[in-house]
Amino acid sequence: MKFLSLVGNSFGCSASGERLVSAARDGDIQEAKALLEYNPRLARYSTFGVRNSPLHYSSAHGHHEIVYLLLESGVDINLRNYRGQTALMQACQHGHWEVVQTLMIFQANIHKADYLNGGTALHLAALNGHTRCIRLLLADYIPSIPDFWNMLQSNDHKSSSEFDQSGLYEVVNRTADGGITALHMAALNGHVESVQLLLDLGASISEVTVEDGTTIDLIGSGSSPLHYAACGGNAQCCQLLIAKGANLSAENANGWTPLMVARSWHRNWLEDILKRPPEDSLQVLPSPYISLPLMSIITIARECGWKTNELSPTCLDPCAVCLERKCMVAVEGCDHEFCTQCALYLCSTNSISTSTHGPPGSIACPLCRHGIVSFAKLPETRPPKKEMQRTTNLSLSFCTCSSEVLGDTSDMTTPFCKPASSRGSKSSPSRFQSMSCQRFSSFNPRLCLGAEVSPSLVPCNASRNLRNHMTRCSGSGFRRSSSQTERRKASWFCSLNQSVATGNGF
Repeated sequence: MKFLSLVGNSFGCSASGERLVSAARDGDIQEAKALLEYNPRLARYSTFGVRNSPLHYSSAHGHHEIVYLLLESGVDINLRNYRGQTALMQACQHGHWEVVQTLMIFQANIHKADYLNGGTALHLAALNGHTRCIRLLLADYIPSIPDFWNMLQSNDHKSSSEFDQSGLYEVVNRTADGGITALHMAALNGHVESVQLLLDLGASISEVTVEDGTTIDLIGSGSSPLHYAACGGNAQCCQLLIAKGANLSAENANGWTPLMVARSWHRNWLEDILKRPPEDSLQVLPSPYISLPLMSIITIARECGWKTNELSPTCLDPCAVCLERKCMVAVEGCDHEFCTQCALYLCSTNSISTSTHGPPGSIACPLCRHGIVSFAKLPETRPPKKEMQRTTNLSLSFCTCSSEVLGDTSDMTTPFCKPASSRGSKSSPSRFQSMSCQRFSSFNPRLCLGAEVSPSLVPCNASRNLRNHMTRCSGSGFRRSSSQTERRKASWFCSLNQSVATGNGF
């Protein structure tokens, strides 16, 4: 079975796989949907050489609808390409926050590292200054509570059981090859918002790089984030780091201070900032992304679903933002209700706090300007019903009739039966149930193994007398196997065909 699946994927799915890759790269949702309905296993196709899957291409180009479609088809969300990058890493590299949001709802692994330089999705987001992606990556570590900013300032983390301080600090300060952290990368490239958010979340200002043969360091090992900010030349990044307590006289392995690094790279405008500490302490405002209620809404989206096309024309009180979908969540505080999709959109698109009541960095309710720090699930919100997955790869389907069905022909309405179990299930191959009856004009009845089939097929809506008459005919119809060996052979072939059709052995 494993061999048959591999052969089918190698010779039969190459052209269709390339079509799905093109659709994922170009954002053709209709083409991608048609190909996945024909063969869901195409989602696991990867290109030759770089080994990029359709999920990689759609994530890198920001086609979040195709990403959702691929994830719904059952593709592995943590697939890697030739250099170990996942779809989440490529989405963070290019700043597609909608894709990152979708991948985080499906619980993508944020700890995967690149094979070449050891960088994670957080490193790539900080390198390019995608602050929204950074905040989405850390959604499971930042609780949706009103006094979280005060907790960070007072270091009183024991008052909340939802906050894992050690886990957050470990993720934020994780090093890539050469000891480079996300704060190093954001400071080097002058991304002020990313530097501010990382500092608020506990990024270490004293973390220094190390000598590594795989990393080309033009500044020198032993460099702090302030050394990197001086090399980048951004004055605001330097001021933020100094306000958090960065050491101006720290020397790296070459004996260079941040001021010497700035001079060597001709950043002359930084001399006044890096010569001596400021006389007055700098007042640093909290990051506008710090108190976004992402943990609460993502938890609800994972539990009760979020991407739905179900409209509510008869709903008396639809969502106040889209006016189409039914409300599923309520704001804690003002009790205004929204659908899950609009609540996620409000959280992910906010950049400047305009709320009149609420902690720093919270988003404003679009109806009353109340600061939103958390969402609550409405009592009538229920998890979505899981629909039975259907087998769509008809090219490998021969017959799924078991020996029990063949033993009693009076219950059969058609020689084509589908197993009741969904794709990927491990039910016994000898206990199948008839789900539906279909007519295929191009199907060869002699491909049905374990039973003799008449060239003339009986339609599903034929009368019972006609079916019974054809059953009694010895020349055409089904004949019950007289030996136990033939029964076992029929069951074995049918279980083989069922596993090939559903992709169990792939």
